[in-house]
Amino acid sequence: MSSVATGQRTISLTGLRLNARLGILDFEREAAQPICVDAQLNMGVQPLLPASDDITEVLDYRLARNAIISTCTAGHTDLLERLTGTLAQHLMALPGVQGVRVKITKLEIFDDCEVAIRVETGQW
Repeated sequence: MSSVATGQRTISLTGLRLNARLGILDFEREAAQPICVDAQLNMGVQPLLPASDDITEVLDYRLARNAIISTCTAGHTDLLERLTGTLAQHLMALPGVQGVRVKITKLEIFDDCEVAIRVETGQW
């Protein structure tokens, strides 16, 4: 039996706001609109304490943030569902990621509500 204490590690990025070219309506095709991205990355069972205090011991969450920004600003996407799925795939490709939960919210599509799509993939 190992004496190293372990636990389930999840990285969360919440409330990342950026402008994306997204949607099928004329005004959505003309200009980028504000979105909000929330993402959770399941890193699986890991030691509670990394072997050292070195960033190479863990997933640098800057990689996840950069993947979100580059995916969501890469070009125009018609469907929110497609952008959400593409982002989930890109985050799943990061080192050590076993599962991803992604939610993208269109903040100004309607005057009376926000619209969001959430997708979950991999192991949870």
